[in-house]
Amino acid sequence: MDQNATVIVVAVVVAIAAMVAWMLWQRQRSSRLRQRFGSEYEREVSRAGDVRSAEAELAAREKRVSRLAIHPLPPDEARRFAQAWRTIQTQFVDDPRGAVREADKVVGEVMLARGYPVGDFEQQVADISVDHPDVVINYRAARDIAEAHARGEASTEDLRQAMVHYRALFRDLLDLPERATAESDATPARRI
Repeated sequence: MDQNATVIVVAVVVAIAAMVAWMLWQRQRSSRLRQRFGSEYEREVSRAGDVRSAEAELAAREKRVSRLAIHPLPPDEARRFAQAWRTIQTQFVDDPRGAVREADKVVGEVMLARGYPVGDFEQQVADISVDHPDVVINYRAARDIAEAHARGEASTEDLRQAMVHYRALFRDLLDLPERATAESDATPARRI
């Protein structure tokens, strides 16, 4: 084999190896993102219309959140928020609309206390989806109900469901164990 043919064969082999390596990297990246984001991955693929765009968005979210100073709450602050939440749940019995407004407010306060920027709802959802992908759908659903309520289109049952959604996100943000939240919900008047 002459020298030109050898160079061509080596170049083809290197190109094929690079292509295989790139495909493996893409597959691993997709698998990692799918595992990390769960149902949020599928939602983003559906919204973006293609996997590549969705994965670029999810990777950008990861990068953005990695630059934030997200931290757990100190125990005394977590207890203060847990007490505020119990008060809101009790308030639901007499004032469902006010309780939903307060739930949204307290969830925002917890996010801020943990280091998440607050303000633009879509950015908040994107940021939360990185560390709390299993409950971010609850945040969207609760906000949709709160907005329907503002338009006069939400029933008391809808508001109860909003509280359930907010509670799921609240628990996850506070890193409350199931046992602790079950105890706080044990009183029938507090169940929502």
